Amino acid sequence: MTHQTDSPTLGQTRRRRSRFSPARFLGAGSVVLLALTGCDSLLEVDLPGTVAAEDLGNPALAQTLVNSALGQFECAYTSYVATTGILAGEYRNASSWLNVNTWGWRGLELFTITGSCPTGRDATGLGAYTPLQQARYVAEEATRLIEGFAENSVPDRADKLGQLAAYSAFSYVLLGEGFCEMAVDQGPLMTREQVMQVAEERFTTAIGHAQAAGNDAIRTMATAGRARARLNLGDLAGAASDAEQVPQGFVWNAEYSTVNGRRENRLYNLNQRNRVLSVEPDAYGNVTLGSVVDHRVPTEDSGLRGHDGVTDHWFQQKYPSADSPIPMASWEEAQLILAEARPDQAVQIINGLRAAQDLPALDEPVASHRDLIIEERRRQLFSEGHRLNDKLRFDIPFPTGNNHKGQAWGPITCMPLPDQERQNNPNIGP
Repeated sequence: MTHQTDSPTLGQTRRRRSRFSPARFLGAGSVVLLALTGCDSLLEVDLPGTVAAEDLGNPALAQTLVNSALGQFECAYTSYVATTGILAGEYRNASSWLNVNTWGWRGLELFTITGSCPTGRDATGLGAYTPLQQARYVAEEATRLIEGFAENSVPDRADKLGQLAAYSAFSYVLLGEGFCEMAVDQGPLMTREQVMQVAEERFTTAIGHAQAAGNDAIRTMATAGRARARLNLGDLAGAASDAEQVPQGFVWNAEYSTVNGRRENRLYNLNQRNRVLSVEPDAYGNVTLGSVVDHRVPTEDSGLRGHDGVTDHWFQQKYPSADSPIPMASWEEAQLILAEARPDQAVQIINGLRAAQDLPALDEPVASHRDLIIEERRRQLFSEGHRLNDKLRFDIPFPTGNNHKGQAWGPITCMPLPDQERQNNPNIGP
């Protein structure tokens, strides 16, 4: 994870990467959290490791537990952003592979897909259910283990617990935003709202630990995340209160690395390296504000065909390399939350956001606060994993008829709870 900010106080912890690096950890094939208590097939985390489960009771491995959790989330996050990007129409299928086509036409086949972390840079399978459940589980299991260690046996204990709580919370946010319904640890079905309530609780826990540790970066990241959860819950006052605490210049990134294919940014690999996904040109090609290019949506007609040899292919340039980070929380997102939560201030907030990015201000009266927010979020948060949730919560229509390949669109909008969960979970009826 890389954190950037205009404030040196907030920035030092993350930018130097002096305390830990999941990329370095995973690449070295060190210790991982693997198949711990009660773990079923969905939660078995297939990462390189050399330490038996019984050895994880050693407090000296606390940092490794944290590293494992953060690395697992980053793997899940890049798959989530890619998967929801094609469902939400940020990207279109440019592949001949069936495991991409099913997402490209939003078919009922998606009930059978759980997804997985990529095994290499050429992996094409999409889906985010299993990766996110693994990320959530590993963070929570690491928390349980560290809380069981003697307090004085774990350096920076509150700091570690804050990170784990925040990453667990982000896993819940994505499970709640992207899926129609959810179940956790073979429990009963949960609504999207119930999942988001858990996320809010986890973020609050993270904030408490970060304050105890004196870690302003984690506190700010968790506060920004809680603003997102509260917005989803309809708590506009709480969302605004959190969002206004995020300072200008703040961004908390999921970090990627070319140390191996698993650690790479999937948006880059799927879009630029392998041309399996193309940016949707009708909505995201050559986006402007008046006569000015809107650099928040950096795309380019590659002049090539996609992997299928048919689809006109467009590059995204937001992630120009396989080790490009992906924002998880940022001042820009927080400002859009503020604008949504405080309609009377929306124009002023958005003009300030645009000015900070050298973009022109709104040049005409705003007819619809809702439409203004939707469009600013569509542009500002392009390819960051927000668009699917925005389409669902604002009830934005999904395309019908046939897609660009002449394939009939299916009925899927939110990602379905996989059949595997339904069949194996005793608390979910047939």
